[in-house]
Amino acid sequence: MKGYYHSKETFGTVDGTGIRYVLFLAGCKLQCIFCHNPDTWQHSEKMIDSKAVLHEVNEYRNFYEASGGGITVSGGEPLLQPDFVAELFSLCHNNKIDTTLDTAGFCSKIALLKVLPYTDHVLFSLKAATIPLHRKLTAGYSNRKIIENLQIVAKRKPVTLRYVILPEITDTQIEMTALVNLIHSLRAVNLKVDLLPYHKMGIEKWNALKMPYLLKDLEPPSAAAIVQAKNKLQSAGICMAAS
Repeated sequence: MKGYYHSKETFGTVDGTGIRYVLFLAGCKLQCIFCHNPDTWQHSEKMIDSKAVLHEVNEYRNFYEASGGGITVSGGEPLLQPDFVAELFSLCHNNKIDTTLDTAGFCSKIALLKVLPYTDHVLFSLKAATIPLHRKLTAGYSNRKIIENLQIVAKRKPVTLRYVILPEITDTQIEMTALVNLIHSLRAVNLKVDLLPYHKMGIEKWNALKMPYLLKDLEPPSAAAIVQAKNKLQSAGICMAAS
């Protein structure tokens, strides 16, 4: 089976544990206004075969296994191509290769359940905890379906919940309280939160695509702001991912 992809990386170190082969699939409907890879939103013409990916992973397998790594499928939104990801992860499991799914959860329940059985760990990117803010940060979408999918994942797999701190936007009292309440409601098997500071490294891509970047005047959060957000979550009994 073939999938549409944007790019691939053979020495990824920030998309899961250890050193990883990272495959970035093409296509995403959320279109977040702070996205640093807007060039992944549209389907590309590039396609890759699942067996070809497995062959490439095996070429560097010694590095991945020695570091506790494996393969991560990211995007875009990989769950827009669930049949391809499910087949690829199934092949990896048959070859005892660790699999990580990097998703924003904006997909059907059917798509999610196709991939989860072959997934060892999930990186789940939550854009906002409340519906109004989620609509503002994406192309007008509610996060209701996303939270339903997060609930499914959290009960079945180890999850790292990724949450970007946009100063005075995603770290307000309302948003942080909503985030805490959401996490407490998940009844997760194994969940940690990774707070990511907003950055401007994607602006050049927006300019190249001739798309207006609405957050051009927003500055990245200070180190103190990140610590404050972490303290709020930790004081609520929430486990943080190792930085």
